[in-house]
Amino acid sequence: MATTTPSHLGIDISKETFDAVLVQEGHSTSFQASNNRIGHEKLSKWLKKHARGVVHVCLEATGRYGDELAAFLHQENFTVSVVNPRRIAAYAASQLRRNKTDRLDAAVIADFCRTQNPVPWQPPPPTVRDLQMMTRHLEALLDMRTEERNRLQSGVTAPVVVAAIEQHITFLDTQIADLERQIAGHLDQHPDLKQQRDLLVSIPGIGDTTAAKLIAEIKDIDRFEDATQLAAYAGLCPSRRNSGTSVRHKPKLSKIGNAVLRKALYFPAMSAKSHNPIVRDFCQRLTDHNKPKMVVIAAAMRKLLHIVFGVLKHRKPFDPHCLKPVVQAPAAT
Repeated sequence: MATTTPSHLGIDISKETFDAVLVQEGHSTSFQASNNRIGHEKLSKWLKKHARGVVHVCLEATGRYGDELAAFLHQENFTVSVVNPRRIAAYAASQLRRNKTDRLDAAVIADFCRTQNPVPWQPPPPTVRDLQMMTRHLEALLDMRTEERNRLQSGVTAPVVVAAIEQHITFLDTQIADLERQIAGHLDQHPDLKQQRDLLVSIPGIGDTTAAKLIAEIKDIDRFEDATQLAAYAGLCPSRRNSGTSVRHKPKLSKIGNAVLRKALYFPAMSAKSHNPIVRDFCQRLTDHNKPKMVVIAAAMRKLLHIVFGVLKHRKPFDPHCLKPVVQAPAAT
Protein backbone atom coordinates (compact mmCIF):
# COMPACT_ATOMS: atom_id res chain seq x y z
CA MET A 1 0.00 0.00 0.00
CA ALA A 2 1.46 3.36 -1.07
CA THR A 3 2.07 5.96 1.60
CA THR A 4 1.83 9.70 1.08
CA THR A 5 5.02 11.66 1.60
CA PRO A 6 4.56 14.25 4.37
CA SER A 7 4.31 17.87 3.30
CA HIS A 8 6.42 20.60 4.91
CA LEU A 9 5.41 24.22 5.27
CA GLY A 10 7.93 26.94 6.11
CA ILE A 11 6.63 30.31 7.30
CA ASP A 12 8.61 33.56 7.41
CA ILE A 13 6.62 35.90 9.60
CA SER A 14 6.67 39.63 10.24
CA LYS A 15 4.46 42.11 12.04
CA GLU A 16 2.09 42.80 9.13
CA THR A 17 2.37 39.80 6.79
CA PHE A 18 3.76 36.30 6.45
CA ASP A 19 5.12 34.26 3.53
CA ALA A 20 4.62 30.50 3.39
CA VAL A 21 6.23 27.90 1.13
CA LEU A 22 4.77 24.40 0.91
CA VAL A 23 7.18 21.64 -0.16
CA GLN A 24 5.82 18.24 -1.15
CA GLU A 25 7.16 15.49 -3.40
CA GLY A 26 9.94 17.71 -4.71
CA HIS A 27 7.69 20.61 -5.69
CA SER A 28 6.99 23.88 -3.91
CA THR A 29 4.18 26.42 -3.92
CA SER A 30 4.01 29.73 -2.10
CA PHE A 31 1.37 31.72 -0.27
CA GLN A 32 1.27 35.17 1.30
CA ALA A 33 -1.31 36.79 3.56
CA SER A 34 -1.79 39.38 6.29
CA ASN A 35 -0.63 38.36 9.75
CA ASN A 36 -4.06 38.49 11.37
CA ARG A 37 -6.98 36.17 11.96
CA ILE A 38 -8.31 36.56 8.42
CA GLY A 39 -4.89 35.74 6.96
CA HIS A 40 -4.52 32.74 9.27
CA GLU A 41 -7.88 31.34 8.14
CA LYS A 42 -6.94 31.87 4.49
CA LEU A 43 -3.73 29.90 5.06
CA SER A 44 -5.65 27.03 6.64
CA LYS A 45 -8.05 26.85 3.69
CA TRP A 46 -5.15 27.04 1.23
CA LEU A 47 -3.34 24.19 2.99
CA LYS A 48 -6.41 21.98 3.06
CA LYS A 49 -6.82 22.55 -0.69
CA HIS A 50 -3.20 22.11 -1.81
CA ALA A 51 -1.45 19.92 0.77
CA ARG A 52 -1.48 16.14 0.57
CA GLY A 53 -1.07 13.93 3.60
CA VAL A 54 0.27 15.09 6.95
CA VAL A 55 1.52 18.70 7.01
CA HIS A 56 4.42 19.66 9.27
CA VAL A 57 4.53 23.44 9.76
CA CYS A 58 7.68 25.21 10.90
CA LEU A 59 8.27 28.85 11.83
CA GLU A 60 10.84 30.79 13.79
CA ALA A 61 10.33 31.78 17.42
CA THR A 62 9.77 35.49 16.83
CA GLY A 63 7.67 36.22 19.89
CA ARG A 64 4.24 37.72 19.64
CA TYR A 65 4.34 38.06 15.83
CA GLY A 66 4.21 34.29 15.39
CA ASP A 67 2.50 33.10 18.56
CA GLU A 68 -1.06 33.62 17.35
CA LEU A 69 -0.43 31.89 14.00
CA ALA A 70 1.31 28.95 15.66
CA ALA A 71 -1.56 28.55 18.14
CA PHE A 72 -4.15 28.80 15.34
CA LEU A 73 -2.46 26.14 13.18
CA HIS A 74 -2.06 23.86 16.19
CA GLN A 75 -5.79 24.26 16.88
CA GLU A 76 -6.43 23.33 13.23
CA ASN A 77 -4.66 20.00 13.94
CA PHE A 78 -1.48 20.70 11.98
CA THR A 79 1.85 19.57 13.39
CA VAL A 80 3.65 22.79 14.34
CA SER A 81 7.29 23.37 15.27
CA VAL A 82 8.57 26.71 16.60
CA VAL A 83 12.35 26.85 16.15
CA ASN A 84 15.11 29.09 17.49
CA PRO A 85 15.99 31.56 14.68
CA ARG A 86 19.69 30.81 15.15
CA ARG A 87 19.11 27.23 14.03
CA ILE A 88 17.47 28.46 10.84
CA ALA A 89 20.22 31.02 10.22
CA ALA A 90 22.92 28.38 10.69
CA TYR A 91 21.08 25.99 8.38
CA ALA A 92 20.75 28.69 5.71
CA ALA A 93 24.47 29.45 6.00
CA SER A 94 25.29 25.76 5.59
CA GLN A 95 23.35 25.83 2.30
CA LEU A 96 25.48 28.77 1.06
CA ARG A 97 22.40 30.91 0.49
CA ARG A 98 23.40 34.22 -1.05
CA ASN A 99 20.00 35.82 -1.56
CA LYS A 100 17.49 36.76 1.09
CA THR A 101 13.80 37.54 0.59
CA ASP A 102 10.79 36.64 2.70
CA ARG A 103 9.79 33.93 0.23
CA LEU A 104 13.31 32.48 0.08
CA ASP A 105 13.48 32.52 3.89
CA ALA A 106 10.20 30.59 4.03
CA ALA A 107 11.64 28.06 1.57
CA VAL A 108 14.72 27.61 3.77
CA ILE A 109 12.49 27.03 6.81
CA ALA A 110 10.46 24.45 4.87
CA ASP A 111 13.66 22.64 3.83
CA PHE A 112 14.93 22.77 7.41
CA CYS A 113 11.65 21.20 8.53
CA ARG A 114 11.96 18.47 5.89
CA THR A 115 15.54 17.51 6.68
CA GLN A 116 15.77 18.17 10.44
CA ASN A 117 12.28 17.10 11.56
CA PRO A 118 12.10 19.51 14.55
CA VAL A 119 10.08 18.47 17.58
CA PRO A 120 6.39 19.45 17.67
CA TRP A 121 5.42 22.52 19.66
CA GLN A 122 2.68 22.65 22.27
CA PRO A 123 0.99 26.00 23.02
CA PRO A 124 0.99 27.09 26.65
CA PRO A 125 -2.35 27.10 28.51
CA PRO A 126 -4.24 30.41 28.24
CA THR A 127 -3.56 31.14 31.91
CA VAL A 128 0.20 30.87 31.37
CA ARG A 129 0.06 32.79 28.09
CA ASP A 130 -1.77 35.68 29.81
CA LEU A 131 0.72 35.58 32.69
CA GLN A 132 3.62 35.81 30.25
CA MET A 133 2.07 38.83 28.54
CA MET A 134 1.63 40.54 31.89
CA THR A 135 5.13 39.78 33.20
CA ARG A 136 6.77 40.88 29.95
CA HIS A 137 4.78 44.11 29.97
CA LEU A 138 5.83 44.63 33.59
CA GLU A 139 9.45 44.22 32.52
CA ALA A 140 8.93 46.81 29.77
CA LEU A 141 7.45 49.27 32.28
CA LEU A 142 10.37 48.72 34.66
CA ASP A 143 12.84 49.34 31.85
CA MET A 144 11.03 52.56 30.89
CA ARG A 145 11.12 53.78 34.48
CA THR A 146 14.85 53.08 34.69
CA GLU A 147 15.42 55.00 31.46
CA GLU A 148 13.48 57.99 32.77
CA ARG A 149 15.34 57.96 36.09
CA ASN A 150 18.65 57.85 34.24
CA ARG A 151 17.50 60.68 32.01
CA LEU A 152 16.60 62.75 35.09
CA GLN A 153 20.13 62.22 36.45
CA SER A 154 21.87 62.96 33.16
CA GLY A 155 22.10 66.71 33.73
CA VAL A 156 18.67 67.84 32.50
CA THR A 157 17.98 71.28 33.99
CA ALA A 158 15.10 72.77 31.98
CA PRO A 159 12.18 72.97 34.46
CA VAL A 160 9.62 71.95 31.83
CA VAL A 161 11.59 68.81 30.90
CA VAL A 162 12.29 67.91 34.53
CA ALA A 163 8.61 68.23 35.37
CA ALA A 164 7.62 66.10 32.37
CA ILE A 165 10.07 63.34 33.31
CA GLU A 166 8.97 63.35 36.95
CA GLN A 167 5.33 63.19 35.89
CA HIS A 168 6.08 60.24 33.61
CA ILE A 169 7.94 58.43 36.42
CA THR A 170 4.95 58.93 38.73
CA PHE A 171 2.66 57.54 36.02
CA LEU A 172 4.94 54.53 35.53
CA ASP A 173 5.05 53.93 39.30
CA THR A 174 1.26 53.70 39.30
CA GLN A 175 1.18 51.42 36.26
CA ILE A 176 3.80 49.11 37.75
CA ALA A 177 2.04 48.85 41.10
CA ASP A 178 -1.32 48.15 39.42
CA LEU A 179 0.14 45.49 37.15
CA GLU A 180 1.96 43.80 40.04
CA ARG A 181 -1.37 43.55 41.87
CA GLN A 182 -3.05 42.11 38.79
CA ILE A 183 -0.28 39.52 38.39
CA ALA A 184 -0.63 38.50 42.03
CA GLY A 185 -4.41 38.25 41.61
CA HIS A 186 -3.99 36.16 38.45
CA LEU A 187 -1.77 33.70 40.30
CA ASP A 188 -4.16 33.53 43.25
CA GLN A 189 -7.12 32.78 40.96
CA HIS A 190 -5.52 29.68 39.43
CA PRO A 191 -4.56 26.96 41.96
CA ASP A 192 -1.79 25.40 39.85
CA LEU A 193 -0.09 28.75 39.25
CA LYS A 194 -0.53 29.70 42.90
CA GLN A 195 1.08 26.43 44.01
CA GLN A 196 4.05 27.02 41.72
CA ARG A 197 4.42 30.58 43.03
CA ASP A 198 4.33 29.38 46.65
CA LEU A 199 6.95 26.72 45.90
CA LEU A 200 9.27 29.17 44.17
CA VAL A 201 9.16 31.87 46.85
CA SER A 202 10.29 29.23 49.36
CA ILE A 203 13.70 29.44 47.62
CA PRO A 204 15.89 32.15 49.24
CA GLY A 205 16.60 34.75 46.58
CA ILE A 206 13.30 34.44 44.72
CA GLY A 207 10.43 36.84 45.42
CA ASP A 208 6.90 37.13 44.05
CA THR A 209 7.82 39.07 40.90
CA THR A 210 10.63 36.69 39.93
CA ALA A 211 8.42 33.68 40.67
CA ALA A 212 5.78 35.00 38.28
CA LYS A 213 8.39 35.55 35.56
CA LEU A 214 9.81 32.06 36.00
CA ILE A 215 6.38 30.43 35.78
CA ALA A 216 5.55 32.45 32.67
CA GLU A 217 8.80 31.64 30.85
CA ILE A 218 9.21 27.98 31.89
CA LYS A 219 5.52 27.37 31.09
CA ASP A 220 5.51 23.65 31.93
CA ILE A 221 8.30 22.07 33.95
CA ASP A 222 7.33 18.60 32.72
CA ARG A 223 8.59 19.34 29.21
CA PHE A 224 12.14 19.28 30.60
CA GLU A 225 13.61 15.89 31.48
CA ASP A 226 16.27 17.29 33.77
CA ALA A 227 17.74 20.52 35.09
CA THR A 228 20.41 20.55 32.37
CA GLN A 229 17.71 20.81 29.69
CA LEU A 230 16.14 23.73 31.55
CA ALA A 231 19.53 25.45 31.84
CA ALA A 232 20.07 24.98 28.10
CA TYR A 233 16.64 26.45 27.42
CA ALA A 234 17.69 29.53 29.39
CA GLY A 235 21.05 29.78 27.60
CA LEU A 236 22.96 29.09 30.81
CA CYS A 237 25.01 26.15 29.55
CA PRO A 238 28.76 26.67 29.15
CA SER A 239 30.03 26.89 25.57
CA ARG A 240 33.54 25.60 24.84
CA ARG A 241 35.69 26.27 21.77
CA ASN A 242 38.70 23.99 21.60
CA SER A 243 40.46 22.71 18.49
CA GLY A 244 43.73 20.84 18.23
CA THR A 245 46.48 22.01 20.53
CA SER A 246 46.43 25.74 19.78
CA VAL A 247 42.79 26.83 20.11
CA ARG A 248 41.79 26.92 23.77
CA HIS A 249 39.12 29.55 24.41
CA LYS A 250 37.80 30.05 27.90
CA PRO A 251 34.31 28.56 28.41
CA LYS A 252 31.48 31.08 28.38
CA LEU A 253 27.69 31.07 28.47
CA SER A 254 26.15 29.97 25.21
CA LYS A 255 23.33 32.56 25.54
CA ILE A 256 21.40 30.54 22.94
CA GLY A 257 18.11 30.35 24.74
CA ASN A 258 15.36 32.32 26.45
CA ALA A 259 16.92 35.72 27.17
CA VAL A 260 13.90 36.82 29.24
CA LEU A 261 14.33 33.86 31.58
CA ARG A 262 18.05 34.47 31.81
CA LYS A 263 17.53 38.14 32.67
CA ALA A 264 14.95 37.23 35.32
CA LEU A 265 17.56 35.17 37.17
CA TYR A 266 20.35 37.77 37.38
CA PHE A 267 19.37 39.80 40.46
CA PRO A 268 17.84 36.80 42.30
CA ALA A 269 21.17 34.99 41.82
CA MET A 270 22.99 37.99 43.30
CA SER A 271 20.69 37.78 46.31
CA ALA A 272 21.02 34.00 46.53
CA LYS A 273 24.81 34.34 46.75
CA SER A 274 24.30 35.86 50.20
CA HIS A 275 21.05 34.34 51.45
CA ASN A 276 20.66 30.90 49.85
CA PRO A 277 22.89 28.36 51.65
CA ILE A 278 23.26 26.08 48.62
CA VAL A 279 24.13 28.88 46.20
CA ARG A 280 26.26 30.71 48.79
CA ASP A 281 28.45 27.68 49.53
CA PHE A 282 28.73 26.84 45.84
CA CYS A 283 29.83 30.37 44.95
CA GLN A 284 32.29 30.45 47.81
CA ARG A 285 34.01 27.34 46.47
CA LEU A 286 34.32 29.00 43.06
CA THR A 287 35.67 32.19 44.62
CA ASP A 288 38.23 30.17 46.60
CA HIS A 289 39.42 28.78 43.26
CA ASN A 290 39.91 32.35 41.97
CA LYS A 291 37.09 32.24 39.45
CA PRO A 292 36.25 35.67 37.96
CA LYS A 293 33.30 37.55 39.40
CA MET A 294 31.07 37.21 36.33
CA VAL A 295 31.82 33.49 36.10
CA VAL A 296 30.65 33.11 39.69
CA ILE A 297 27.46 35.07 39.00
CA ALA A 298 26.68 32.98 35.91
CA ALA A 299 27.27 29.82 37.91
CA ALA A 300 24.96 31.14 40.63
CA MET A 301 22.23 31.74 38.04
CA ARG A 302 22.60 28.19 36.75
CA LYS A 303 22.64 26.70 40.26
CA LEU A 304 19.54 28.69 41.21
CA LEU A 305 17.76 27.42 38.09
CA HIS A 306 18.68 23.86 39.03
CA ILE A 307 17.04 24.44 42.40
CA VAL A 308 13.97 25.89 40.66
CA PHE A 309 13.75 22.73 38.56
CA GLY A 310 13.91 20.47 41.61
CA VAL A 311 11.30 22.41 43.56
CA LEU A 312 8.82 22.55 40.66
CA LYS A 313 9.45 19.01 39.44
CA HIS A 314 8.97 17.39 42.84
CA ARG A 315 6.30 19.85 44.03
CA LYS A 316 8.08 20.32 47.35
CA PRO A 317 9.27 23.55 49.01
CA PHE A 318 12.96 24.38 49.16
CA ASP A 319 14.90 22.31 51.68
CA PRO A 320 18.68 22.88 51.73
CA HIS A 321 19.27 19.52 53.42
CA CYS A 322 17.69 17.63 50.52
CA LEU A 323 20.04 19.29 48.04
CA LYS A 324 23.30 18.52 49.75
CA PRO A 325 25.51 15.82 48.18
CA VAL A 326 24.91 12.30 49.47
CA VAL A 327 28.63 11.73 50.01
CA GLN A 328 30.31 14.38 52.15
CA ALA A 329 33.78 14.70 53.56
CA PRO A 330 33.94 13.96 57.30
CA ALA A 331 34.19 16.95 59.59
CA ALA A 332 37.68 17.86 60.73
CA THR A 333 38.52 16.78 64.25
